[in-house]
Amino acid sequence: MPTRDDAWKLLCEYTQSESLRKHMLAVETCVRAYARKHGADEETWGLAALLHDFDYERWPNAEHSAEKEHPAEGAKILRDLGYSEEIIHAILSHADYSGVTRQSPLEHTLFACDELAGFLTACSYVRPSRSILDLEVDSVKKRLKDKAFARGVNRDDVRNGAAELGIPLEEHMAFCIGAMRENADALGLRGSIIGTQAASS
Repeated sequence: MPTRDDAWKLLCEYTQSESLRKHMLAVETCVRAYARKHGADEETWGLAALLHDFDYERWPNAEHSAEKEHPAEGAKILRDLGYSEEIIHAILSHADYSGVTRQSPLEHTLFACDELAGFLTACSYVRPSRSILDLEVDSVKKRLKDKAFARGVNRDDVRNGAAELGIPLEEHMAFCIGAMRENADALGLRGSIIGTQAASS
């Protein structure tokens, strides 16, 4: 099984966009935190999350084809490189148009964290601090209702993701914010806040 270092090199080979790389890191951060919470295999869950969009930049799939482009092309590459079917199935299932049904806890968690991690990043960037360290759930909920904000984020996917996990949306938001705060430096989300104490917003 390839290592996380192998996965990161593969990701960087196919993805030049710094923001897309950070997105995959953010999703990995949230999914790994859920793996620890549930006593699941953190490496397997982490690899699936880290690589879920690695082929997106090269094959963006505007037509939402199930057999071509993202994530189908990535799945072929991962299979050739020896990644497990558990990881490949999870990556395919995060795109509803792939036709692969989400069944396992990993698959539901990856889907639930994908759009939300992107939205939390966007919410952090518009704060005066440009930091996730002082981002609170109430602020995120307000932004979610503003359809003009972060239009690329699918609001239904955010809400349905929490529903698939069987937890309230607010709880899911708070959990992912907490996970991303712990990895704020790597995600480029520390902003102007010095130290580890988050200011109240």
